[in-house]
Amino acid sequence: MTKESRALAGTLLIILPTVMLGGATLLSLLLTDGSGYMLNPLRQNLWRAGHAHAGVYLVLALVILRYVDEAELSAGAKRFVRLAAPMAAIFVPAAFFLSLPKATSTQPNALIYLAYVGAVILAAGVVTLGVGLIRAARRSGPA
Repeated sequence: MTKESRALAGTLLIILPTVMLGGATLLSLLLTDGSGYMLNPLRQNLWRAGHAHAGVYLVLALVILRYVDEAELSAGAKRFVRLAAPMAAIFVPAAFFLSLPKATSTQPNALIYLAYVGAVILAAGVVTLGVGLIRAARRSGPA
């Protein structure tokens, strides 16, 4: 693993407990009568989805880091692949959390479109990594 991948992996592992704190926060909202969280099913679903996507994308980012250095890609493409999942872990949850700013909101605001931005970035990153790994496998020949 390269220095860049190790440094990002370390950073992601330090950040991961913030997702755990988010889970504890959601749990406290579920258990607190006056929070208003349980009064809005759409907000519940979006916040739950935001929390889940953040955790899954951060773990995916750690998995990606194990493969990116083996891929046949330019330095810039490797940098993009390393950052794609962490960027998605920011954009997608931000869309879910920020699109219903009020507990009484019944429709998401325009920030929900950040989820599409994150999805496109993540898709581009994993496809780029896949192509780079296939190219590396072809170059190395049969096992």
